[in-house]
This record gives sequence, C-alpha cells and structure tokens, in this order.
Amino acid sequence: MAQFPTDIAEQLKALPALTAQELRVLWKETFGRPHPGWVQKDFLVRALAYHFQEKAFGGLRATTRRRLLRYAEEAEAKGTISGLNSPRLKPGTRLVRGWQGDTHVVTALERGFEYRDKRYSNLSEIARLITGTRWSGPAFFGIKKPAIRLVAGGPRGA
Repeated sequence: MAQFPTDIAEQLKALPALTAQELRVLWKETFGRPHPGWVQKDFLVRALAYHFQEKAFGGLRATTRRRLLRYAEEAEAKGTISGLNSPRLKPGTRLVRGWQGDTHVVTALERGFEYRDKRYSNLSEIARLITGTRWSGPAFFGIKKPAIRLVAGGPRGA
C-alpha cells in the first residue's frame, strides 16, 4: 500500500477510496491486530475515520463515555434504551401550542421550562395546567420521539 497521508483531512478523504484489503492492512497497522472478521468495508472506513479524528482532536468526554456505557448495559439487560426516548431541547427553544382558542408558549431553560413567567420542572406539569387533565407533556407539545427498540441489525424506531 502507498504511503498513507498524515494530514487528518487527507486521511479522511483517502479512506473511502481504499480497497477492502488495503483497509484491513491499515486496520492492522493502526490497531496492532487484525480487524474483526465480521465487519464490512463501510464499517472499517467509519471506524478508522473516527479513530484518526479522535487522535487528532481528542476523544469523547468522560461523561459521554459513561452515558454510552449505561446505554449499552441497559440494552443488554432490557433490549431497550429508555434514555434515548426523552426529547432534549436546547435552552431558548420555544414550543407553541394552540388549545381551545388560546396560544400557549413555553420556553426551554437550562433546567426545566418557563410558561407565563413561571418555572416548571417538566412539560407534563404545563400540559396539565393548560388542559386540566393528565397529559404527556412531550406528546401535548408534539415533540415525543418514537420508542427505540433493539433488533438484530441495530436500533430501529418503532
């Protein structure tokens, strides 16, 4: 195999053009062991690209690694990952919902939500206040994500 580039941008650009055999050789040079036998070329490209970027720019934060480990443990134990179903809104995001002729505006905060100049810890409190009945706040405001379930080929939306 020809000399592999040392510049990260050039490395990322070169990876998809390599043959499967060249990728296997590069994998062994990079990781010091043969690639897992079950992987396809696309996986080798993505894994090597991630590794090169991680070396150049740094890896995941410790908190992110811990969260991913918890997800993996939960998936192994339950076959689902419940934490992925929770919508994550950036602070400042505004949710607008019409209800019985009134327009209701909620602003996402760093922790919780603001509705009519008052703070609430979750959207369900606000939905209950607006409707007078128990509602899923994310469902009421139209941001509920589909459930994640694990199947043989990986995660799939329900």
